[in-house]
Amino acid sequence: MDKINCDFSPMKTQIVEGIHRIIADLQDSLQVLGNENQCLLGELEDIKTTFINIESAAANFYLNCYLSAFTDKFEDLSVSVQNLSKHRYGALIVVERTDSLEDYVQKGTMVGAPLTSVLLETIFYPGNPLHDGAVLIRANQIVSAASVLPLSQAIIIGKKIGTRHRAALGISEQTDALVLVVSEETGKVSFALNGRLYPISTVQALH
Repeated sequence: MDKINCDFSPMKTQIVEGIHRIIADLQDSLQVLGNENQCLLGELEDIKTTFINIESAAANFYLNCYLSAFTDKFEDLSVSVQNLSKHRYGALIVVERTDSLEDYVQKGTMVGAPLTSVLLETIFYPGNPLHDGAVLIRANQIVSAASVLPLSQAIIIGKKIGTRHRAALGISEQTDALVLVVSEETGKVSFALNGRLYPISTVQALH
């Protein structure tokens, strides 16, 4: 991942506390393992749940860090992503960072409007002719909608990913763009960066 220099203290605190909790739980598990009258499986399940929560919190933290220097519209992105996730409206949002995306994105319909949560949600509303492609964001503006991204050809072992996620990976493999993806099937949200996908919690995302 990129080198970053940002400070979101509440998020950092949550991650640190979670890691300490996992360390303590692992130490407790060693004691349980030494007791023939106790089963370790329940302990491991709890540790797995805690780990997943920490992973999501860490993704939220880094998402803020990676976007903060490139757009001021955190609140609008947050509201949009949470609403799209809640209604299970599929979405693909590309945020241009240092690398120009001119040679990688096939622009669909030019928008050239200020980034707002209402406009983003309208674009991805089912039935809207623009909802199937990607939205390109540069700084605080929506540049285009219904844009086409290069698809990743990577094989992800153990995972089946759809076109939106493969497009998110594709553009992130070739540029430093950050891509937000909302799954139409599950409503789950993730972001792609440097050719990898990271799940995020919509409750905490971009706050």
